[in-house]
Amino acid sequence: MRKRLVILGGGESGVGTAVLGKQKGFDVFVSDKGAIKPQYKEVLNDNEIEWEELQHTEAKILNADVVMKSPGIPDKVALVEQLKVNNVEVVSEIEFAAKYTKSTIVGITGSNGKTTTSLLTYHLLKDELNVGLAGNIGDSFALQVASQTHQNFVLELSSFQLDGIRTFKPYVAVITNISEDHLDRYDYKFENYIASKFRITMNQTEKDYLVYDADDKVIEKYLKENKIKASLIPFSIERKLEQGVYIDNNNIKLTIKEQTLTMPIKDLALEGKHNVKNAMAAAAVANLLKIRKSTIRESLSNFQGVEHRLEKVLKIQNVQYINDSKATNVNATFYALDSMQVPTVWIVGGVDKGNDYAELLPLVNEKVKAIICLGSDNEKLKYVFNGTVDVLVETDSMEEAVKMAYKIADKGENVLLSPACASFDLFDNYEDRGRQFKEAVRKL
Repeated sequence: MRKRLVILGGGESGVGTAVLGKQKGFDVFVSDKGAIKPQYKEVLNDNEIEWEELQHTEAKILNADVVMKSPGIPDKVALVEQLKVNNVEVVSEIEFAAKYTKSTIVGITGSNGKTTTSLLTYHLLKDELNVGLAGNIGDSFALQVASQTHQNFVLELSSFQLDGIRTFKPYVAVITNISEDHLDRYDYKFENYIASKFRITMNQTEKDYLVYDADDKVIEKYLKENKIKASLIPFSIERKLEQGVYIDNNNIKLTIKEQTLTMPIKDLALEGKHNVKNAMAAAAVANLLKIRKSTIRESLSNFQGVEHRLEKVLKIQNVQYINDSKATNVNATFYALDSMQVPTVWIVGGVDKGNDYAELLPLVNEKVKAIICLGSDNEKLKYVFNGTVDVLVETDSMEEAVKMAYKIADKGENVLLSPACASFDLFDNYEDRGRQFKEAVRKL
C-alpha cells in the first residue's frame, strides 16, 4: 500500500514537494485554499499529480500518512489542528526533502540579513563546490533534490520552516541575529519566536557547527541558558575572539581551529555594519567547507547586493532614492537608518506585526527630516513619531508617497523606503512594494 502524502499549499515549496513525493513512490494530493498559479498547475499535470484549488476537501486530506504544510499556513488553522489530533505527521518542505539527500547542508536563519548572508555564502562556495541555493529563496529545495545532484546546499530558513522540522540537521547552522518579528504567529511571546529560531541547531551533534552573532544579546542569553551540542563559531564587530571572526584594525580577522584569514573591510563589496556581519558569517561557512582563502577574499569583494535591500535606485536632482522594501521589521529598518549619512525622508508603514517603533526614536531624531506613512493603518506610527520630526504625512499609494518625498527632499539628501512592516495591506509582497517604489521613482 503506497503511503499518502498530502500537500497544503500549491506554491513553490508545495509543488516541489509533490514532484519529489511522486518520484519517491507516494500517493500525492495537493490542496490549496486559494488559486494555484498556471505554471504550477502545468508541473502538477505533467507529473500526473492530483490537485484541487479554492478549497480543502477534508475527506481527501485527513486520510494522509504525512502532510507537508506551506510555511505560510499557521499551525493554529482548524484543519492542521485536526490532523494533529489524528496523529498525522505535519512537516515542512525542508524536513521532507532533507530525508532524500546526502548533501552537506548549510542552514541560515535570523530575523534580518538571512537572504544577503545566504546569497553571499552561495557566492563564496559556488566556484569550488557543486552547490544549490534554496529554502526561502530560488527554486524549492524539494524540487532540486528531485531533479539535480548538488553535493551541497545553502538553505535560507524562516522560523515557519523551522517549526516544521523533526530530524533535519544542517552541518553548518547560521543565526545572523534575533529581534522581535512575526510575533503574531507566536502568541505575541518573544521567547516562542527565539526558540523557533534555535530549532535550526536542535539535531546538531559535536561534529556540526553553529555560526552566530556574539554581539546579539538575545542569542548570547539563549546560549548561556541552553546546552547546544554543536561546535560554536561566533562573530563580532565589538570584541576580539580567540576562535571565530572579529574586527582588528579595520580588518576582518578569521581564526577557526588552525585556519586564519585577514581581509580589509574597505575591500568588501557591500557597505554598512550589518553587511560586515553578513560577510563574517559567510566567510566562516566558506572556511568550514574548505574554500580557498583567495576565493573567499575575491568573492567578498565582487558580490552584487540583494534587490530590495538598501538598493540604490536613482539620483534625481542630487537626491538619492533607496529601496529597502525587504525591511519588514523594526530591526531591519534600524540597520537602514543607521547607515544613512545625510538627512533622510523616510517612507514607512504597512501591516504591523506587533512592532515596537520606540527603539527607532534615537535614529529618527538624528537622521530623519520627514516621515511619510504608507499603509492602511498608520495610527501607531503617528503616535510614536509625532513631534520627533517637523513633517509627518499620510499617503495611501506608492506613487503619492514618492511624489510627496520628491517635494520634501532637498539636494544632497536621501529618500529611503524602509517600511519596518509587512506589505500585504497595499501590495502583493515586499518585492511588489519595492518594484512599485522603483517604478514611481523612475516616473518622477
